Amino acid sequence: MSTTAPPSAPPAAALAAPAPAASPPAVMRLRELVFGAACAAAIRAAASLGVADAVGDSPTAVRDMAAELGVEPKPLRRLLRALASYGIFTESGDDRFAHTDMSRMLREDAPNSLRNIALWCTEPWTWQVWPRLDDAVRTGRNVFPDVFGKEFFPYLHDDAAESARIFDKAMSSSSRQSAADLVAFLDVTGVSSVVDIGGGQGLALAGLLEKHPQLHGTLLDLPQVVAGADARLRPGGALADRARLVPGDCRVDIPVEADLYLIKNILEWDDESTRRTLANIVRAARPGARVVVVENLVDDSPSMRFTTAMDLLLLLNVGGAKHSQESMLGLMSEAGLRVDAVRPVNPYLHAFDSVVEG
Repeated sequence: MSTTAPPSAPPAAALAAPAPAASPPAVMRLRELVFGAACAAAIRAAASLGVADAVGDSPTAVRDMAAELGVEPKPLRRLLRALASYGIFTESGDDRFAHTDMSRMLREDAPNSLRNIALWCTEPWTWQVWPRLDDAVRTGRNVFPDVFGKEFFPYLHDDAAESARIFDKAMSSSSRQSAADLVAFLDVTGVSSVVDIGGGQGLALAGLLEKHPQLHGTLLDLPQVVAGADARLRPGGALADRARLVPGDCRVDIPVEADLYLIKNILEWDDESTRRTLANIVRAARPGARVVVVENLVDDSPSMRFTTAMDLLLLLNVGGAKHSQESMLGLMSEAGLRVDAVRPVNPYLHAFDSVVEG
């Protein structure tokens, strides 16, 4: 007779534990994707209403959120449940919701806030051009003028002031982290002058001037953009004695000579505009000057869904495109630039380090 004790029975909780949820079948996954607009609209509603700002550090009751936001509790609960199904907020029971990593990024005061990006990518005009994607694919050109009667940027600044304001805030928040990464990445040995082309508020330029006291810099962008440059670069600012603000359009002219030309995330128009910009740089620069082009690449991204979505949106609004490494190398070589290295600045950005050939 065996003296081995029989195995003990598993605890009741183990018997009752549900099996891991299986991935939904293909038919359901496709149905969910077809309703993707509902997810984007829900994120926009939450960002617009300030829902994330109304959720505290601990789970917050829907009725308390509704009172703070001035909205009805029942539809707010429906909105939160829809977002929770995507991992944006989590339902904690007792009619309360709590933050997740993603929902915190919709807070206005979050260090890495994406609130303005969420609003920008779901602005009213986007809902009017996305249904025309088949036309853009058929013709290969942007549909924005067909819908609004003018090109994208003139429309933005002439007819959609609020959308333009959101665009500026979104670009600023997006640029802040990439500027810090770029400043840490760039080797400016032997460089005494740098020009940031289409640099927006000049966050990257200001960071470079702060880090490298020997540098003098120029910010070149459209007049209305340069007017809102970082306070450190403007007259009276901490870096003003080493900074110059030049209003202009890099597709028309680049009236600046420098050791280093920096151009980040703006060579996404049609190829002809990109060719003009690169040609203007080569024309302005002396032989041997460095040109660093920084771009998101459509063929080397940790988030292909985001990058390809932006690529399609560029097709719709300006007839542009995200670059592959091959397409960027081709345009730079054609312009007379010798690319010596292509290296990642961070997981989302790559730097093409080149030299103007004599």
